[in-house]
Amino acid sequence: MEFCEDCGGLMMPKKVKNSIVLVCRKCGRKKKAKEKKFKISSVSGEKKSKIVVVSNKTKIDILPKTKVRCPKCENNEALWWMQQMRSADEAATRFYKCTKCGYIWREYE
Repeated sequence: MEFCEDCGGLMMPKKVKNSIVLVCRKCGRKKKAKEKKFKISSVSGEKKSKIVVVSNKTKIDILPKTKVRCPKCENNEALWWMQQMRSADEAATRFYKCTKCGYIWREYE
């Protein structure tokens, strides 16, 4: 990875005729590349990902248990955990998983 000497911008490889030059993304300055082959190993940009609360692979038997009524089957015991879902200055969300039917619900503070 190289940076522009003029503005500090990232120099990106570009094929011009039979040679490769580095072109600054900010100011457009061109520089002859020392390398002959380039490999882009990561792509910038935002990836949309699915938030997994508890996956099937997670060992949930290590989670603490509490006495709370399941809204689905009315069992009185559930596993619980807390997760920060919003910004850091807001309260965490408490999740419960019924030990009998496996129903998952959340509680906001």
